[in-house]
Amino acid sequence: MTEAAIRMKDVSLTLGEGASSVHVLKGVSLEVARGEATGIVGPSGSGKSTLLMVLAGLERVDEGEVWIAGTRIDGRSEDDVAAFRGRNVGIVFQSFHLIPNMTALENVAVPLELAGHADPFGVAQRELEAVGLGERLTHYPGELSGGEQQRVAIARALAPEPALLIADEPTGNLDQATGRQIADMLFAKAAERGMTLVLVTHDPALAARCTRQVAMRSGRIEQPPALAAASA
Repeated sequence: MTEAAIRMKDVSLTLGEGASSVHVLKGVSLEVARGEATGIVGPSGSGKSTLLMVLAGLERVDEGEVWIAGTRIDGRSEDDVAAFRGRNVGIVFQSFHLIPNMTALENVAVPLELAGHADPFGVAQRELEAVGLGERLTHYPGELSGGEQQRVAIARALAPEPALLIADEPTGNLDQATGRQIADMLFAKAAERGMTLVLVTHDPALAARCTRQVAMRSGRIEQPPALAAASA
């Protein structure tokens, strides 16, 4: 039996303390097969982005198990999780999160360099060329369009050849045409490399391109109507 790319079991997470605490995830269980493209949908505040942060090891769960590419990451030290994330998880954010005083090449290469990669700048150049930015290597984020900045972010996410690619509203800051190009690139690159793709989106057309959709509401994964009726 093929090992699942993602396995979450009874995951709960509360953010904040005291009267301001919010129970963001409530007993979430989810399994995603390797190479699958999964869209996480639901209203604002339903826990979608927090779920992605848990998958990336950027939020520590209070209860439950989180397995990524056959490795359990909950309960590990922050250093261990950070090292695991650097090798196995690529992240694309809505707001790009590029370092403004670094060139496109440096933005992609520096994380590889910090992880001890043998040829960080060579890999970074190849990845930027692969996303159509071979002529923009020495440009700073402020000199790039929004679509170009997101392409740099995608190159950075792809550079370590991660098993899991996660994207949080990757087209949210882009116009419709540019957003479509970025979506095309994400799906194509994930398919080419056999990566598992999990994305959060409010765009029904983008979600419809995924192998399946997972709906969240109030910190829980909603059962499809047919499944809910069968289990009643």
